[in-house]
This record gives sequence, structure tokens and C-alpha cells, in this order.
Amino acid sequence: MSDTPPPNVWAAPPAGAPQWPAPAQGRPPTAPGGPPYTPWPLPPQRPRTETAPAGSAYHEQARNGRQKAPQRIGEFALVLVGNLAVPLVVIAFGALAWYVLGLDFAPEGGDRILGDPLADEALGLLSIATGIPVVLLAVRWCGSRPGGTTASVMGRLRWGWLARCAAVAFPLIVLQMGGLTLWGYLSEGEESLAGDFPGWSGFALGLVVLWALIPFQAAAEEFVFRGWLAQFFGGFLRSPWPGIVIASALFAVAHGFGEWSGFALLFYSALWWGWLTIRTGGLEAVIAVHVANNMTAYAVTVALGQLAESGNAADAPWQALVLELVAAPAYCLLIAKLATTHGVRRRSPGEPADRAEPAGSAESADRAEPAV
Repeated sequence: MSDTPPPNVWAAPPAGAPQWPAPAQGRPPTAPGGPPYTPWPLPPQRPRTETAPAGSAYHEQARNGRQKAPQRIGEFALVLVGNLAVPLVVIAFGALAWYVLGLDFAPEGGDRILGDPLADEALGLLSIATGIPVVLLAVRWCGSRPGGTTASVMGRLRWGWLARCAAVAFPLIVLQMGGLTLWGYLSEGEESLAGDFPGWSGFALGLVVLWALIPFQAAAEEFVFRGWLAQFFGGFLRSPWPGIVIASALFAVAHGFGEWSGFALLFYSALWWGWLTIRTGGLEAVIAVHVANNMTAYAVTVALGQLAESGNAADAPWQALVLELVAAPAYCLLIAKLATTHGVRRRSPGEPADRAEPAGSAESADRAEPAV
């Protein structure tokens, strides 16, 4: 048995001995110069939204690896219920505000709610415009991708390209509407232009109110039919045509059943617009022609004092269908040519060089910007 006493573990270290730092918040000490302490390896955080792989076409923007069956079902249900319920809520609040103001409602048995045709038409346009936030929220919440990918392959609306398309669409639509008006005048005489001009103040008020809402209403229809539906089917189908055909049929049905010529006109136009969306990689071209068509049609309707009469493109006569057989492909082929000339992207950034558009084009600045 040794006579040496045991060491005192509670005594202070002798002078010159290395000093260990005191543990902080229960963490074990780390040797001087050693790696920092980590309790466990943290897994990499997955972003909330992901875009499709680089070089994806417009209808393939939903292929971001997050589109399983539950997500697809949820996205479909959200868009369907949202586009049915939210417009009804908007109309209900509008009717309630109309009642609180003590204004008259439309007679029973008609398609209108408010007594004033301009206010009733504005309320209808506003209710349709709610389709834009419904689609954007659905693709973000359920599709886990940026909402802007519904607008274009760049993840946003390309405003410069939209302006170019509008510069082509408005003159063409005015020419088409003028041809239809002239055709009706030559075949039916002055009866085709029957109506009461509301006066310049009423005409200006009608244009200001309706033209302020038409861009949102037209864009909402494009976001739903040419945008979300094409990308929904493109998420699991290689060809874009099943989505285009189904969306075109639903687009015609959504306008109601009027004349057979009106249904055929809507379906035929939607087919061309669906092709143009894929060809240009975004909704800008079809939004431009849709806005131009609705603005011109409403201007004629307001000028003739016919806002109180129910009707839309589903009631178009056969003469309008004949003109559309030429106007729709003319616009789409011309815009497709301009898209090639200006190097408008039809695929998401980062595609192989052999498929990239020429540098220095109108959309060259877009390639350096991240998708929103």
C-alpha cells in the first residue's frame, strides 16, 4: 500500500497548466483550435417552392418533383372550388353593398342582378378576375412552385413582349370587328346597328369602368384555361395537346351554350391560342388578343347602348366564325414569327446552347433574372 496521498481533484490547476474553457449551456468543451461543436448533423432544408428543370417547355412547368397524387388532387380541387366559390362571394358582397345603398335590383327572371347594367357588368368582370389569385395560390400551396411559372417560363409576365403582342392584336381585332359590322350592315341594313347612344358622358364612363376591369378578367381566363389547365395535364403527359384540347372545350362551355357558331368559334380560337402559348412560352400573346377583343366588343356594345342585353361570344353568328377562321391563325402565326425574330424564350432558362435563342434579343435581359 502506497503512502502517497491521492490527488485532489477539486484543487485549482497548477500554474502553467493548459486552461480549458468552461462548458456553455451544457455543451462539452472543445479543444483549442479544434472544430466547433455541433450536437448532430442538420439535414439540408428543402425550399418551399421549386421550379421545373432548366429547359422545360411551358406546359412542363409543373414537373418540379413535388407533383404526387395528393398534391395534384389538392391543386385541382383548390382551383375548381376557388373559381366557383370566390366569384359567388364577390357577387354576394356586391349585391349586399347595392342593397345597403338602397339601389334597385334587376327584374326577376333575367340573367342580371343589379338594376344598373354597367354596375352589373362590372361586378361580373370583377368576379371572374378572382381566378388570378386562385390559380397563383393553388400552384404555390399544392404545386410547391412559384406562381409566376403560370405566366411564363421566365416565372413572370414579360411586359415588353406583352406590349409588342398588344400592338399587333388591337389593330387586327379592330379590323376584324369592323369587317363583321360591315358584313352585318350590308346584309341586314341599318337594323344591325340599332341602338341608343348613351351620350358622350355615359359612353366615357362605360369605357373607363369596363376597360379598367377587362385586362384582369381576360388575364384570369387565360391563367385558368391556357395556363393552369395546360400545365396541370403537362405535369404527367408528355404532349401538350391533350391539355390544350380539354382546356379549349372547357373554355367554350364556360361561356354557355348559345349558337352552334359561337361554340365553334370559341373552341377553334382556344385551340390556336393554346398552341401559341406553348410556342411563345407564356400567356402574354393570348392575354393581349383576349384583352383587345373584349375591349373592342364592349366599346361597340356601350356605344349602341346594349349593355342591358345578355350575350357573349357564345351567341356569335356564323359570319363571326367565318372571319375567325382567318383572323385566329393570322394573329398566331404572325406572333410566332415575331417571337422567333425577337428571341422570345419558349423554354425555361438554363437550356442547352443548341436550343437557346439568339443572344442580344429583346428577351436577353430576362435570362439573367431569376424567376419570381
